[in-house]
Amino acid sequence: MTEGEAEIGRTHEARPVDFAGVETWIFDLDNTLYPRRIDLFAQIDARMTAFVADFLKVPREEARALQKSFYREHGTTLRGLMTLHDVDPDAFLRFVHDIDYSGIPADPALGDEIKALPGRKFIFTNGDRGHAERTARALGILNHFEDIFDIVAAKLNPKPAQATYEAFVAAFGIAPERAAMFEDLARNLEAPKRLGMRTVLIVPPPLEADIAEAWERQGREGDHIDFVTDDLAEFLRRIER
Repeated sequence: MTEGEAEIGRTHEARPVDFAGVETWIFDLDNTLYPRRIDLFAQIDARMTAFVADFLKVPREEARALQKSFYREHGTTLRGLMTLHDVDPDAFLRFVHDIDYSGIPADPALGDEIKALPGRKFIFTNGDRGHAERTARALGILNHFEDIFDIVAAKLNPKPAQATYEAFVAAFGIAPERAAMFEDLARNLEAPKRLGMRTVLIVPPPLEADIAEAWERQGREGDHIDFVTDDLAEFLRRIER
């Protein structure tokens, strides 16, 4: 059995009883509420490379390598730039989220399933609020969420920092043991699991290329992941039955 087959097989373990008592539903944004194949984040990724190249006055190839090292070692490119180069975060966020959202298709099926979830729903993202709002609005799901906890609300300390999850929980009075978190990066589910949340990892379908970098795929078989799915709407439908 391949790693992907093992992951997808775990989706069928999810039952309504596994989410009994959950009253807060927390969703990452990029590559979680919309599939990676839409490749919206590729635009942001390219603009981050351009920003690094311009800000540090280095060739694009070097900027790309630096950008990825910032991401791996600091949680986000922005955090790395702030820590090592004292960048203006507002300028960075404005630049990298100046992208075309017209390619995002509405997802009424996902909207119906999110709307049907009992309790509170939040978007928890390392992006900024404007990006989250524009993306969720294009998907047709924005109105189903109570609020958005973005990188600014996190005081620019990104996931997977434990303190950021604790700040999110405190900000909205969430009981972690009655919450579920949905994410596309396994490392971003470690802190929620420690807090007592149920955790769901979003992965690409088995016949779809997984364009995530190798390090982003690490940890997918970890004990901190309760469930794995390649179809968020169907997963929600199954546990709502």
